[in-house]
Amino acid sequence: MRAKLKLYFVSISIALGVGGLSAFLVRKNLYIYSLLRKPPLAPPSILFPIVWTLLYILMGVGSARIFLQKAAYPDDVFDALLNYTLQLIFNFLWPVIFFNMCTFLFAFIWLTVLWTSILKMIFKFSKLDTTAAYLQIPYLLWVTYAGYLNFMIYLLN
Repeated sequence: MRAKLKLYFVSISIALGVGGLSAFLVRKNLYIYSLLRKPPLAPPSILFPIVWTLLYILMGVGSARIFLQKAAYPDDVFDALLNYTLQLIFNFLWPVIFFNMCTFLFAFIWLTVLWTSILKMIFKFSKLDTTAAYLQIPYLLWVTYAGYLNFMIYLLN
């Protein structure tokens, strides 16, 4: 039981760490969001860190659940966690592209690749643990919403 709790703690910490480091790298440019013309349904900026924190926790829980399947399905677990790692890399870099580089079209294209990698991750997770896959659906939905915001910001600015 203690080993499982440690695994969950480490997995959640990795996901939160990736998000936290990315936020740290863009912290000086987050004000840009307040200066942009935004589409209808654009949330207040205070909502973003709350939602992302919850999503990173769900990602961490899901990845831990997948890791727990390694004894039975080592190759599939490796493949699923490799995809998880790749989508985390795409996730990490999107704020840098959007806020630090202010290349909104490129950020949107990057976000579509992230969205595709999340969908692929959900599919791979579902083969090993349906709960782990379901935990990623809010993430996919939020990135879909972020895609709408990103694309509209590109068009409006």
